[in-house]
Parts: sequence; C-alpha cells; structure tokens
Amino acid sequence: MRPIITVAGLSKHYSLGSLHAGYTTFRETVAGTMLRPLNRLRGIRPQAKKELWALKDVSFEVEPGEVVGLIGNNGAGKSTLLKILSRVTDATSGSFELYGRVGSLLEVGTGFHPDLSGRENIFLNGAILGIKRADLKRRFDEIVAFSELEQFIDTPVKYYSSGMYLRLAFSVAVHLDAEILTMDEILAVGDVSFQQKCLNKIHEIRQQGRTILFVSHSMPAVSRLCKRVIWLDKGRIKSDGAANEVVNDYLSECWKATAEREWNDTSEAPGNDVVRIRKVRVRTVDGQTTAEVDIRNSVGIEIVYDVLQPGQVLTPSFDLFNEQGMHIFAVHDVGARWRREPRPAGQYASTVWIPGNFLSEGHMLVQASILSYIPITVLHTREPNVVTFQVVDSQEGDSARGDYVGAVPGAVRPLLDWTTDYREVGEESRHAALEFANTR
Repeated sequence: MRPIITVAGLSKHYSLGSLHAGYTTFRETVAGTMLRPLNRLRGIRPQAKKELWALKDVSFEVEPGEVVGLIGNNGAGKSTLLKILSRVTDATSGSFELYGRVGSLLEVGTGFHPDLSGRENIFLNGAILGIKRADLKRRFDEIVAFSELEQFIDTPVKYYSSGMYLRLAFSVAVHLDAEILTMDEILAVGDVSFQQKCLNKIHEIRQQGRTILFVSHSMPAVSRLCKRVIWLDKGRIKSDGAANEVVNDYLSECWKATAEREWNDTSEAPGNDVVRIRKVRVRTVDGQTTAEVDIRNSVGIEIVYDVLQPGQVLTPSFDLFNEQGMHIFAVHDVGARWRREPRPAGQYASTVWIPGNFLSEGHMLVQASILSYIPITVLHTREPNVVTFQVVDSQEGDSARGDYVGAVPGAVRPLLDWTTDYREVGEESRHAALEFANTR
C-alpha cells in the first residue's frame, strides 16, 4: 500500500523586514538606477535582507489511517507545513504528494469568505473539496447541528466570534468525508464542552481509518490521540517516532530534565558538609529507570544521598508539580526506621511509591530536598526540576478514565470503589409512575 502523504525535501523561505510590491513601475526603476551611484558615494548601502527558513528540507511519509502529531516550539514550522499541504501557501522548494481529498482546520477563519454566510461557506468548502451539491444538501443539517449554530447559520461569518468560527470550521472539516484531515490547535479555542465534542469526533474518525495530521501544544492530547509524533525544531525534523518517546524527549529538552539525574563528583553534588544528593531517578517496581509510566501502575521516585556527618536526623522530601505548574503534593520520609533517629555516615537510597490510578495523565516535575526537623528546621539542599516523567493514560477503559475520551480535570485521578444498591420497582409503583408521566 502506497503512503497517503509523501513529503520530499520541503522548504519554505521568507524575507523579513521588507514588503515586496507585486510590480515595479518604470519611474521607480529609473529613479533607483540613478540614485544607486549617489548612495554609494554617500556611503549608504542597501540593507541586507534577513532571511528565515520556516521549513528546511522536511521529508516524511504517512500511511493511510495514521494519526500523526506535530509538536515543537512556536515558530518551529508546524502551521507552515499544514498550510503547504492544504495548498494555502506554496513551498519554496521540494515536493509533496497527497492521495485523497484534504479537509483543513487551520487558524480561525482560514478557508472561509468573511462576507458569505455560514450556509454559503459550507457549500463553498464542499465545492472546493469536490463534494456534489446533492451530497452537501443531505449532510447540511448534520453539519449545522454538530456546530450548534442553527440561529446564526445565515449570518455572514465576519460577525462570528473565534469560537463560532471554530465550531463551523471543525464541523465542515469532519463531515465532508475527506481522506486526509489537517488540524491546527483545535483545542486552543472554544469552550470545554465543544472541545470534548471535537475529541469524541476525532476518535470516531480514527475508527473510520482516515488520516489525521494533528498540531497541538497539549502534550497529553498528543500522547492520547497519536501513535506517531514528528518533532519540528527551527524548520527541521528533529525526531520522528513513537508518540510517548518523542514527547518525552521534547519535554526533557524544554525543561532541561530527564528521568534520572546523577552527580559523580561529590564536590559538585547539591548539598552541604552534612549531606549531598548523589542521584535522583524515576523507577519501576522491578528497579528500571523509566520516563514513561502507565497510569495504572505504581511508580517510585528514588533519591540516593551521602551522609557526611554522623549523628544528624535527616528527612528526604519530594514535591511533585504538573506541567501547568500546579503543586500536586509534597511528601516526606516519615517511616518508622529513621524518624527522629540520627543517621550514621554512609550512603542511603530512599524511595517513595505513588500507587497506580492516582496521578492524572500528563507530565510531572519532581523537586528533591533533604531537611532536618530536629532540633530545628534546617534545609540542607533543594534541587528543583531534578527529574521528570510522563503519566500515560490507558485507552482500554479499565483506568479511572472509563469510556470518557476527553481531558480529565484535576491533578490526581484515583480509581475509587463504588457501590450501588438496586431494588426492582413493584407493579403498582410502575403503573403509578406511568400514570403520573402521562398527565404531565
């Protein structure tokens, strides 16, 4: 089976700081020629144009039915790539091949004529995709119902809010049976309920076997929706592979943290003349260092430290933060073995275990500290953002998520037991309920 998308050496070049006219008049040409020697005598040199390669030699293939995420910092070239594939803008060099119709959901308003009504824009988009007018009429009510814009459908879209634009654009894109869908930050605009509606529809599209290119700055959404991710950096492909691995690498570079941090030289290790941290890592039950944790499994955070002065009462501590900077919890080693007990000099390894089905999905940052509380509180060392790990949610329906597919709010997501008592309604009660309902 041939790839549905083939991109070969694609590049896009922009000149910054200058506007180019569509044509030059004869008078401007003559004036420029005459002024050039005079400017040279005056020492006035033409300003060099600043160049920007939004994309540089990008190549990849996408198989039919794949859902591929595009991630990267602002200005990495993600939106430019989607615009080229959607034929909104031309590439400077390189080529691409698409085997199928493309439905695009780019920034708000792209592909809509502002003076046309929502109704007219639906038919315009359908005509561009080659959908017959009879087919559009048959699907029209479904498109409008999904967008929830029935009362505004005959209003020119230039009067729409950004959320209304997105509702209509997404509804048109997903209902016109395009084989390829390009989506740019669909979760950035709109209310929470419509975002959930969009995610449900994307899952439905995946089951239909259609191909999706998905751009988002929401790493949990990318990890949940995509099996493959392409990481763009300064217009070039930096990594292309399994979603969780690429997302972990991307966040590790952004946060300058990985799943393990070690200091081999004691003199450079964080701490003081009492205690120094030698290693912090995220580990599995069987002792493996891991940057990715299934939401259903327990995960341990381990700290290895050297006690240099004997007789100190020391307490290791961890603070956990999510990617939004929310302080999820702080935990101290209050186990019976070393609580209020002076420690001999030597090396120690302390691990705190976080149970499965407790943390919510997303990326976690760990801050490690060692303190003394007896006889007074002393902070010996604190290392912020020392390690990071990703909590990957289950799509099998047996986590606390259940059958819900959207983003679950909250910093923690415990899987709790529920009980429900059932009592069958008697015939008399059933008849009474039906009679009451019929009178309403």
